[in-house]
Amino acid sequence: MQKFILILILIIVGCDAAPTEPKQTLREARKGFVTKIVRSGESYGAPDSPTGSEFKLIHYQSPVGLLAAYVTTNPGDGKKHPAIVWITGGDNNSIGDVWTPKERSNDQSASAFRKAGVVMMFPSQRGGNDNPGQREGFYGEVDDILAATNHLVSLPYVDPKQIYLGGHSTGGTMVMLVGACSARFRAIFSLGPVAGSAQYGGNYVYCDPKDKNEMVLRSPIFWLHCVKSPMYVFEGAENGNWDAIKMMIDVNSNPKIQFFKVSGHNHFSLIAPLVEKLADQIVKGQVNVTQQSLQGLR
Repeated sequence: MQKFILILILIIVGCDAAPTEPKQTLREARKGFVTKIVRSGESYGAPDSPTGSEFKLIHYQSPVGLLAAYVTTNPGDGKKHPAIVWITGGDNNSIGDVWTPKERSNDQSASAFRKAGVVMMFPSQRGGNDNPGQREGFYGEVDDILAATNHLVSLPYVDPKQIYLGGHSTGGTMVMLVGACSARFRAIFSLGPVAGSAQYGGNYVYCDPKDKNEMVLRSPIFWLHCVKSPMYVFEGAENGNWDAIKMMIDVNSNPKIQFFKVSGHNHFSLIAPLVEKLADQIVKGQVNVTQQSLQGLR
């Protein structure tokens, strides 16, 4: 069954043959590999300056230079708070308005985290906004997110022992790849990811989508064995990416990763109620997700 699923995902990726199951880690596979970028994405210009006092626009040092990010401001209570790096869906190389209240049916800003007192960081990545570097799509951006995490940990009002990572849709796929490259997160929350980046139909990938080596390095299904932090993968039961997630379930043998199909929600409506539950657990200092605990999310 595992070999069949791997062959199936390679067909989706667009390759003509399945590799043997990788014995190396994603970090090892990336070492010395040079991605070849064949197209660029849209330029959105400089990120907007936040209104109000909840967020500030900062720049963090990454392997390609200074990249923009939004970070919630110091609450001024003298305490160190849990914090999360959050990667939005869609084109997450660029960042935009995360401070204006969003519809509960699709709250990409995951506002319940900051309302609960969790410090949030929304990092842009290489090639987004007016940033240096080229978009790579699920590759070099992994290093940018890890660099953003370094910045977040350095903030005086952040508890370095309570650093979380999360994302939705393309952001969910991205955080799975980051989690395969680093064990520094207390927990990782992936909402609505895919198994292989080619499942986005050519969007968000800037290498040759027919290059097997390039696409395997961008596809979480091949690197589940590398994850060392607790990782929770979620999707709504209605009109989401569950078929892609099921592929990962069928080949996964890593007990650090748990998968949850949430009834009563779709790919977007899941975000708000799930984040409320996760935020409550984070501020209480204990993340413990079970299928039963997700029943009746509204």
